[in-house]
Amino acid sequence: MQYRKFGQLDWQVSALGFGCMRLPTGENDPNSANITEAEASRILRHAIDDGVNYVDTAYMYHSGKSETVVGRALRDGYRDKVKIATKAPIAQIKTAADFDRILEEQLKRLALDSVDVYLFHALNKRTWNTVLELDLFSRAEAAKKAGKISHIGFSFHDNYELFEQIINGYDKWEICQIQYNFMDEENQAGTKGLKLAAEKGLGVVVMEPVRGGKLASPIKEVAEYMEKQGYRGTLADLALRWVWNHPEVSVALSGMTTMAHTVENLESVQNAAAGSMSDEELRIVDGIKAIYQKRMGIPCTSCGYCMPCPQGVAIPFTLNQYNEGKTYNYFDEPKRIYAFFGRPAKKCVHCGECEKKCPQSIPISDWMEKINGIMG
Repeated sequence: MQYRKFGQLDWQVSALGFGCMRLPTGENDPNSANITEAEASRILRHAIDDGVNYVDTAYMYHSGKSETVVGRALRDGYRDKVKIATKAPIAQIKTAADFDRILEEQLKRLALDSVDVYLFHALNKRTWNTVLELDLFSRAEAAKKAGKISHIGFSFHDNYELFEQIINGYDKWEICQIQYNFMDEENQAGTKGLKLAAEKGLGVVVMEPVRGGKLASPIKEVAEYMEKQGYRGTLADLALRWVWNHPEVSVALSGMTTMAHTVENLESVQNAAAGSMSDEELRIVDGIKAIYQKRMGIPCTSCGYCMPCPQGVAIPFTLNQYNEGKTYNYFDEPKRIYAFFGRPAKKCVHCGECEKKCPQSIPISDWMEKINGIMG
Protein backbone atom coordinates (compact mmCIF):
# COMPACT_ATOMS: atom_id res chain seq x y z
CA MET A 1 0.00 0.00 0.00
CA GLN A 2 1.18 3.51 -0.74
CA TYR A 3 0.52 6.25 1.80
CA ARG A 4 0.34 10.00 1.39
CA LYS A 5 0.41 13.16 3.44
CA PHE A 6 -3.13 14.12 4.46
CA GLY A 7 -3.05 17.89 4.38
CA GLN A 8 -1.67 19.20 7.64
CA LEU A 9 -2.87 16.26 9.72
CA ASP A 10 -0.32 14.22 11.60
CA TRP A 11 -1.05 10.87 9.96
CA GLN A 12 -0.49 9.25 6.59
CA VAL A 13 -3.50 8.12 4.61
CA SER A 14 -3.62 5.20 2.20
CA ALA A 15 -3.78 6.38 -1.42
CA LEU A 16 -6.80 4.08 -1.85
CA GLY A 17 -9.77 4.65 0.42
CA PHE A 18 -12.87 2.48 0.82
CA GLY A 19 -16.08 4.26 -0.15
CA CYS A 20 -19.15 2.68 1.44
CA MET A 21 -21.83 4.03 -0.88
CA ARG A 22 -21.81 0.99 -3.16
CA LEU A 23 -21.64 -1.99 -0.83
CA PRO A 24 -22.86 -5.31 -2.28
CA THR A 25 -26.65 -5.67 -2.25
CA GLY A 26 -27.44 -8.35 -4.81
CA GLU A 27 -29.66 -5.76 -6.51
CA ASN A 28 -29.18 -3.38 -9.42
CA ASP A 29 -29.69 -0.44 -7.11
CA PRO A 30 -26.75 1.16 -5.28
CA ASN A 31 -29.15 2.88 -2.87
CA SER A 32 -30.72 -0.35 -1.69
CA ALA A 33 -30.86 -0.89 2.06
CA ASN A 34 -30.57 -4.64 1.54
CA ILE A 35 -26.81 -4.82 1.97
CA THR A 36 -25.29 -8.29 1.78
CA GLU A 37 -23.62 -7.74 5.11
CA ALA A 38 -21.36 -10.78 5.34
CA GLU A 39 -19.88 -10.07 1.91
CA ALA A 40 -19.57 -6.34 2.61
CA SER A 41 -17.67 -7.10 5.80
CA ARG A 42 -15.41 -9.63 4.04
CA ILE A 43 -14.52 -7.14 1.29
CA LEU A 44 -13.93 -4.24 3.66
CA ARG A 45 -11.76 -6.28 6.01
CA HIS A 46 -9.72 -7.64 3.09
CA ALA A 47 -8.98 -4.09 1.96
CA ILE A 48 -7.97 -3.08 5.48
CA ASP A 49 -5.77 -6.16 5.86
CA ASP A 50 -4.00 -5.04 2.67
CA GLY A 51 -3.33 -1.56 4.06
CA VAL A 52 -6.39 0.59 3.36
CA ASN A 53 -6.78 2.88 6.36
CA TYR A 54 -9.52 5.34 5.30
CA VAL A 55 -13.18 4.32 5.31
CA ASP A 56 -15.83 6.75 4.07
CA THR A 57 -19.57 6.48 4.72
CA ALA A 58 -22.50 8.87 5.19
CA TYR A 59 -25.85 9.23 6.91
CA MET A 60 -27.81 8.71 3.69
CA TYR A 61 -25.83 5.90 2.03
CA HIS A 62 -27.82 2.74 1.35
CA SER A 63 -30.95 4.44 2.66
CA GLY A 64 -29.33 4.91 6.05
CA LYS A 65 -27.93 1.38 6.47
CA SER A 66 -24.31 1.90 5.43
CA GLU A 67 -23.12 3.32 8.75
CA THR A 68 -24.62 0.44 10.71
CA VAL A 69 -23.01 -2.20 8.48
CA VAL A 70 -19.68 -0.40 8.53
CA GLY A 71 -19.78 -0.17 12.31
CA ARG A 72 -20.29 -3.92 12.63
CA ALA A 73 -17.62 -4.70 10.01
CA LEU A 74 -15.06 -2.73 12.02
CA ARG A 75 -15.41 -4.86 15.12
CA ASP A 76 -12.72 -7.34 16.19
CA GLY A 77 -9.94 -4.75 16.18
CA TYR A 78 -10.52 -3.30 12.72
CA ARG A 79 -11.65 0.04 14.12
CA ASP A 80 -8.16 0.67 15.42
CA LYS A 81 -6.64 0.16 11.97
CA VAL A 82 -8.56 2.89 10.14
CA LYS A 83 -9.75 6.47 10.13
CA ILE A 84 -13.53 6.69 9.73
CA ALA A 85 -15.22 9.51 7.86
CA THR A 86 -18.94 10.15 7.82
CA LYS A 87 -21.05 13.15 6.86
CA ALA A 88 -23.69 15.51 8.18
CA PRO A 89 -26.68 15.49 5.77
CA ILE A 90 -27.02 19.26 5.45
CA ALA A 91 -29.98 18.93 3.07
CA GLN A 92 -31.97 17.31 5.91
CA ILE A 93 -30.98 19.77 8.61
CA LYS A 94 -33.70 22.34 9.31
CA THR A 95 -32.60 23.61 12.71
CA ALA A 96 -29.23 23.83 14.43
CA ALA A 97 -30.39 21.20 16.92
CA ASP A 98 -30.82 18.74 14.04
CA PHE A 99 -27.04 18.74 13.59
CA ASP A 100 -26.48 17.44 17.12
CA ARG A 101 -29.35 14.96 16.96
CA ILE A 102 -28.16 13.43 13.70
CA LEU A 103 -24.54 13.21 14.84
CA GLU A 104 -25.66 11.28 17.94
CA GLU A 105 -27.68 8.95 15.72
CA GLN A 106 -24.66 8.37 13.50
CA LEU A 107 -22.40 7.55 16.42
CA LYS A 108 -24.98 5.07 17.63
CA ARG A 109 -25.20 3.45 14.18
CA LEU A 110 -21.41 3.17 13.98
CA ALA A 111 -21.21 1.98 17.59
CA LEU A 112 -18.55 4.61 18.28
CA ASP A 113 -17.90 7.39 20.74
CA SER A 114 -16.26 9.50 18.05
CA VAL A 115 -15.45 9.67 14.33
CA ASP A 116 -12.16 10.79 12.86
CA VAL A 117 -13.54 12.93 10.04
CA TYR A 118 -16.91 14.67 9.90
CA LEU A 119 -17.84 16.32 6.62
CA PHE A 120 -20.61 18.75 5.77
CA HIS A 121 -22.18 16.62 3.05
CA ALA A 122 -22.63 17.64 -0.60
CA LEU A 123 -22.31 21.38 -0.22
CA ASN A 124 -23.91 23.41 -3.00
CA LYS A 125 -25.37 26.91 -3.07
CA ARG A 126 -28.50 25.92 -1.14
CA THR A 127 -26.85 23.77 1.52
CA TRP A 128 -24.00 26.27 1.98
CA ASN A 129 -26.62 28.87 2.81
CA THR A 130 -28.07 26.46 5.38
CA VAL A 131 -24.63 26.12 7.00
CA LEU A 132 -24.28 29.89 7.22
CA GLU A 133 -27.83 30.66 8.34
CA LEU A 134 -27.80 28.06 11.12
CA ASP A 135 -24.15 28.65 12.06
CA LEU A 136 -23.38 24.96 11.88
CA PHE A 137 -19.69 25.72 12.28
CA SER A 138 -20.24 26.36 15.98
CA ARG A 139 -22.08 23.03 16.30
CA ALA A 140 -19.23 21.17 14.63
CA GLU A 141 -16.65 22.93 16.76
CA ALA A 142 -18.59 22.09 19.93
CA ALA A 143 -18.75 18.43 18.86
CA LYS A 144 -15.02 18.48 18.21
CA LYS A 145 -14.34 20.01 21.63
CA ALA A 146 -16.51 17.30 23.19
CA GLY A 147 -14.40 14.61 21.49
CA LYS A 148 -17.19 13.36 19.21
CA ILE A 149 -15.35 14.28 16.01
CA SER A 150 -11.65 14.84 15.37
CA HIS A 151 -11.49 16.76 12.07
CA ILE A 152 -13.93 18.99 10.19
CA GLY A 153 -14.34 19.14 6.42
CA PHE A 154 -16.84 19.20 3.59
CA SER A 155 -17.77 17.36 0.43
CA PHE A 156 -18.76 19.36 -2.62
CA HIS A 157 -21.03 19.30 -5.69
CA ASP A 158 -21.33 22.66 -7.46
CA ASN A 159 -19.22 25.04 -9.55
CA TYR A 160 -15.70 26.31 -8.92
CA GLU A 161 -16.82 29.80 -7.95
CA LEU A 162 -18.84 28.45 -5.04
CA PHE A 163 -16.03 26.06 -4.10
CA GLU A 164 -13.67 29.02 -3.77
CA GLN A 165 -16.25 30.88 -1.68
CA ILE A 166 -16.70 27.91 0.66
CA ILE A 167 -13.04 27.11 1.08
CA ASN A 168 -12.33 30.75 1.91
CA GLY A 169 -15.45 31.11 4.04
CA TYR A 170 -14.22 29.15 7.06
CA ASP A 171 -10.65 29.12 8.35
CA LYS A 172 -10.83 25.80 10.20
CA TRP A 173 -11.45 23.42 7.31
CA GLU A 174 -9.05 20.48 7.46
CA ILE A 175 -10.35 18.23 4.67
CA CYS A 176 -12.36 18.57 1.49
CA GLN A 177 -13.87 15.89 -0.71
CA ILE A 178 -14.35 16.59 -4.41
CA GLN A 179 -15.41 14.72 -7.52
CA TYR A 180 -12.36 14.40 -9.77
CA ASN A 181 -11.39 12.21 -12.71
CA PHE A 182 -10.05 12.72 -16.21
CA MET A 183 -13.53 13.60 -17.48
CA ASP A 184 -14.09 16.19 -14.75
CA GLU A 185 -10.96 18.34 -14.97
CA GLU A 186 -13.11 21.42 -15.54
CA ASN A 187 -16.36 20.31 -13.88
CA GLN A 188 -17.37 21.19 -10.32
CA ALA A 189 -14.25 22.05 -8.28
CA GLY A 190 -12.03 20.65 -11.02
CA THR A 191 -8.28 20.97 -11.22
CA LYS A 192 -8.42 24.60 -10.04
CA GLY A 193 -10.25 23.50 -6.89
CA LEU A 194 -7.86 20.62 -6.30
CA LYS A 195 -4.86 22.95 -6.42
CA LEU A 196 -6.54 25.60 -4.29
CA ALA A 197 -7.38 23.08 -1.57
CA ALA A 198 -3.81 21.77 -1.54
CA GLU A 199 -2.45 25.33 -1.36
CA LYS A 200 -4.68 25.91 1.66
CA GLY A 201 -3.17 22.86 3.35
CA LEU A 202 -6.32 20.73 3.25
CA GLY A 203 -6.29 16.99 2.89
CA VAL A 204 -7.99 16.26 -0.45
CA VAL A 205 -10.26 13.25 -0.75
CA VAL A 206 -11.28 12.39 -4.31
CA MET A 207 -14.62 10.72 -4.95
CA GLU A 208 -15.77 9.24 -8.27
CA PRO A 209 -12.24 8.63 -9.66
CA VAL A 210 -13.84 6.21 -12.15
CA ARG A 211 -17.03 8.30 -12.40
CA GLY A 212 -19.29 5.93 -10.51
CA GLY A 213 -18.03 2.94 -12.51
CA LYS A 214 -18.60 4.54 -15.92
CA LEU A 215 -14.83 4.58 -16.51
CA ALA A 216 -14.50 0.97 -15.41
CA SER A 217 -16.31 -0.58 -18.38
CA PRO A 218 -15.17 1.10 -21.61
CA ILE A 219 -17.63 1.58 -24.44
CA LYS A 220 -16.78 -0.15 -27.71
CA GLU A 221 -15.03 2.85 -29.28
CA VAL A 222 -12.80 3.30 -26.24
CA ALA A 223 -11.93 -0.39 -26.01
CA GLU A 224 -10.98 -0.40 -29.68
CA TYR A 225 -8.88 2.74 -29.25
CA MET A 226 -7.01 1.29 -26.28
CA GLU A 227 -6.29 -1.90 -28.20
CA LYS A 228 -5.10 0.07 -31.22
CA GLN A 229 -2.74 2.04 -28.96
CA GLY A 230 -1.34 -1.20 -27.60
CA TYR A 231 -2.51 -0.48 -24.06
CA ARG A 232 -3.10 -3.76 -22.24
CA GLY A 233 -4.25 -2.50 -18.86
CA THR A 234 -7.82 -1.81 -17.79
CA LEU A 235 -9.57 1.52 -18.13
CA ALA A 236 -10.33 1.50 -14.40
CA ASP A 237 -6.63 1.15 -13.60
CA LEU A 238 -5.78 3.96 -16.00
CA ALA A 239 -8.45 6.23 -14.49
CA LEU A 240 -7.31 5.59 -10.93
CA ARG A 241 -3.66 6.12 -11.71
CA TRP A 242 -4.52 9.36 -13.53
CA VAL A 243 -6.03 10.67 -10.28
CA TRP A 244 -3.11 9.45 -8.17
CA ASN A 245 -0.72 11.04 -10.65
CA HIS A 246 -1.67 14.41 -9.11
CA PRO A 247 0.46 15.15 -6.02
CA GLU A 248 -2.34 17.28 -4.54
CA VAL A 249 -4.57 14.20 -4.10
CA SER A 250 -4.37 12.61 -0.66
CA VAL A 251 -6.72 9.66 -1.11
CA ALA A 252 -8.99 8.39 -3.88
CA LEU A 253 -12.16 6.62 -2.78
CA SER A 254 -13.45 3.58 -4.57
CA GLY A 255 -16.85 2.02 -3.96
CA MET A 256 -15.76 -1.61 -4.02
CA THR A 257 -18.86 -3.71 -4.56
CA THR A 258 -17.15 -7.05 -5.18
CA MET A 259 -14.00 -8.80 -4.05
CA ALA A 260 -12.78 -8.69 -7.66
CA HIS A 261 -13.07 -4.88 -7.65
CA THR A 262 -11.14 -4.77 -4.40
CA VAL A 263 -8.33 -7.01 -5.59
CA GLU A 264 -7.97 -5.04 -8.83
CA ASN A 265 -7.84 -1.71 -7.00
CA LEU A 266 -5.31 -3.01 -4.50
CA GLU A 267 -3.11 -3.98 -7.44
CA SER A 268 -3.56 -0.56 -9.07
CA VAL A 269 -2.59 1.33 -5.92
CA GLN A 270 0.85 -0.28 -5.98
CA ASN A 271 1.58 2.09 -8.88
CA ALA A 272 -0.02 5.16 -7.30
CA ALA A 273 3.01 7.41 -7.00
CA ALA A 274 2.43 11.03 -7.99
CA GLY A 275 3.99 11.91 -11.35
CA SER A 276 4.51 8.26 -12.28
CA MET A 277 2.40 8.13 -15.45
CA SER A 278 4.32 8.19 -18.71
CA ASP A 279 3.75 10.74 -21.46
CA GLU A 280 2.38 7.92 -23.60
CA GLU A 281 -0.18 6.95 -20.96
CA LEU A 282 -1.28 10.56 -20.56
CA ARG A 283 -1.65 10.83 -24.33
CA ILE A 284 -3.86 7.74 -24.33
CA VAL A 285 -6.01 9.24 -21.57
CA ASP A 286 -6.45 12.38 -23.66
CA GLY A 287 -7.53 10.23 -26.61
CA ILE A 288 -10.08 8.38 -24.49
CA LYS A 289 -11.42 11.63 -23.12
CA ALA A 290 -11.87 13.00 -26.64
CA ILE A 291 -13.90 9.95 -27.64
CA TYR A 292 -16.27 10.36 -24.70
CA GLN A 293 -16.60 14.10 -25.22
CA LYS A 294 -17.51 13.56 -28.87
CA ARG A 295 -20.39 11.33 -27.78
CA MET A 296 -22.05 14.05 -25.71
CA GLY A 297 -25.29 14.81 -27.48
CA ILE A 298 -25.93 18.31 -26.07
CA PRO A 299 -23.22 21.03 -25.89
CA CYS A 300 -24.43 22.32 -22.51
CA THR A 301 -21.72 23.93 -20.36
CA SER A 302 -23.97 24.40 -17.30
CA CYS A 303 -23.41 28.16 -17.48
CA GLY A 304 -26.93 28.70 -16.11
CA TYR A 305 -27.82 31.59 -18.43
CA CYS A 306 -31.03 29.74 -19.31
CA MET A 307 -32.23 29.90 -15.72
CA PRO A 308 -34.57 30.44 -14.05
CA CYS A 309 -37.16 28.60 -16.09
CA PRO A 310 -40.70 30.04 -15.73
CA GLN A 311 -41.99 26.49 -15.30
CA GLY A 312 -39.36 25.48 -12.76
CA VAL A 313 -37.44 23.12 -15.05
CA ALA A 314 -33.86 22.50 -13.87
CA ILE A 315 -32.54 22.90 -17.40
CA PRO A 316 -28.75 22.28 -17.09
CA PHE A 317 -29.38 19.39 -14.70
CA THR A 318 -31.83 17.76 -17.13
CA LEU A 319 -29.60 18.20 -20.18
CA ASN A 320 -26.60 16.83 -18.34
CA GLN A 321 -28.42 13.74 -17.07
CA TYR A 322 -29.18 12.89 -20.69
CA ASN A 323 -25.54 13.57 -21.63
CA GLU A 324 -24.36 11.21 -18.89
CA GLY A 325 -26.39 8.35 -20.32
CA LYS A 326 -25.45 9.12 -23.92
CA THR A 327 -21.75 9.57 -23.27
CA TYR A 328 -21.20 6.34 -21.37
CA ASN A 329 -23.97 4.31 -23.03
CA TYR A 330 -25.48 3.68 -19.61
CA PHE A 331 -28.85 5.23 -18.81
CA ASP A 332 -29.80 3.27 -15.69
CA GLU A 333 -28.32 5.70 -13.16
CA PRO A 334 -29.30 8.92 -15.03
CA LYS A 335 -32.86 7.59 -15.30
CA ARG A 336 -33.01 6.93 -11.55
CA ILE A 337 -31.71 10.41 -10.78
CA TYR A 338 -34.04 12.00 -13.32
CA ALA A 339 -37.03 10.19 -11.81
CA PHE A 340 -35.97 11.05 -8.26
CA PHE A 341 -36.09 14.75 -9.14
CA GLY A 342 -39.58 14.49 -10.61
CA ARG A 343 -38.81 14.07 -14.33
CA PRO A 344 -38.33 17.82 -14.82
CA ALA A 345 -38.44 17.85 -18.65
CA LYS A 346 -42.16 17.08 -18.64
CA LYS A 347 -42.82 20.56 -17.20
CA CYS A 348 -41.51 22.26 -20.35
CA VAL A 349 -44.21 24.19 -22.28
CA HIS A 350 -41.94 25.20 -25.19
CA CYS A 351 -42.09 28.91 -24.35
CA GLY A 352 -38.59 29.40 -25.77
CA GLU A 353 -37.41 31.84 -23.08
CA CYS A 354 -34.37 29.69 -22.29
CA GLU A 355 -33.36 29.45 -25.95
CA LYS A 356 -33.14 33.25 -26.24
CA LYS A 357 -30.51 33.26 -23.48
CA CYS A 358 -28.49 30.13 -24.37
CA PRO A 359 -24.99 31.11 -25.62
CA GLN A 360 -24.66 27.67 -27.25
CA SER A 361 -27.91 28.11 -29.25
CA ILE A 362 -29.21 24.77 -27.98
CA PRO A 363 -32.80 23.99 -29.09
CA ILE A 364 -33.69 23.32 -25.46
CA SER A 365 -37.44 22.86 -25.93
CA ASP A 366 -36.91 20.13 -28.52
CA TRP A 367 -34.39 18.42 -26.28
CA MET A 368 -36.77 18.48 -23.32
CA GLU A 369 -39.38 16.60 -25.31
CA LYS A 370 -36.80 14.08 -26.48
CA ILE A 371 -35.29 13.62 -23.01
CA ASN A 372 -38.63 12.95 -21.37
CA GLY A 373 -39.41 10.42 -24.09
CA ILE A 374 -36.16 8.56 -23.46
CA MET A 375 -35.75 8.96 -19.70
CA GLY A 376 -39.32 9.40 -18.52
